[in-house]
Parts: sequence; structure tokens; C-alpha cells
Amino acid sequence: MAQDKGNKTREADGSRDEDDLGAGPEGGKIRHGPDSSKSLKYSQEVTSPDDEPEREGRSLATTHHEVIRRWAEERDGVPATVEGTEHGDHLGVLRIDFGGKDDKLRHISWDEWFDTFDSRKLNFIYQEQRSDGTQSNFFRLENPNREDA
Repeated sequence: MAQDKGNKTREADGSRDEDDLGAGPEGGKIRHGPDSSKSLKYSQEVTSPDDEPEREGRSLATTHHEVIRRWAEERDGVPATVEGTEHGDHLGVLRIDFGGKDDKLRHISWDEWFDTFDSRKLNFIYQEQRSDGTQSNFFRLENPNREDA
């Protein structure tokens, strides 16, 4: 269900009432294909919320739903889609809204976000920290089977 940008609700301590979202259909393993990027090739695969980066600034990759949700929520991120990019009844471009000024983002549920993420067979490439140790909000979504994804 869509949520207005101005109506974010969070408990003060950042915890959620939702159950653990689990690993997703691939068990958190990254998806490979003919158009996998070099970024994916050199990223550390994360298949569990317990996995830790080998070093600060390390690029990470996962399809694990709980890993992605926790990463986003630790940064006050909310699942979103870019309005005007829909295809019929299907969501358009997926994003995570970190509270910027982008009025074209429409908040959606994690279930909607992950249904689309999995149906498009995307990978989540991200960083926990920059190489200087500060928190990073960097992420990108990649479809290893589509050059233009």
C-alpha cells in the first residue's frame, strides 16, 4: 500500500513490528547472468544479516530481504518507486527514500518492493561504510540479465 512522503511512521528506537522478512527466493545469494557488472564481480556476497564486511568501504551484494530492509532502516530509508515510471499495474523504478527532496518518489510497502525486486531478478549492491569509516547510503539495483537495467 502506498504511503504519503510526509507520513513516515517509526518507533523512536527504530525497531519494527514486522516479522523478519527472511532471505527471499534465492536464499540471499546474488543472481548471475550474461550482463553482470564488474561491480557485482568484485563485491562481497552477503547471504545473512550476520555477515560482516571484510573491510570498511567494501562493496557488498545480496538478494536477502532482511539484510536489505535492515540496511535501509538503519539509514531511515523507506521503500519507494518513482512516479510516472509504472508499466500498467506494475511498479516502476525502485528506490529507497532517505528523506531527500525528491517529490517524484511514492512510498510503498516492503512486500510490494520485494515482490518487484524478485520478479525482476535484481541484485542489491551497496556499502555499509565508506572507506573512511563513515556510514554510506550508496546502493544500486542491478539486473544481471539486462544490459539496460
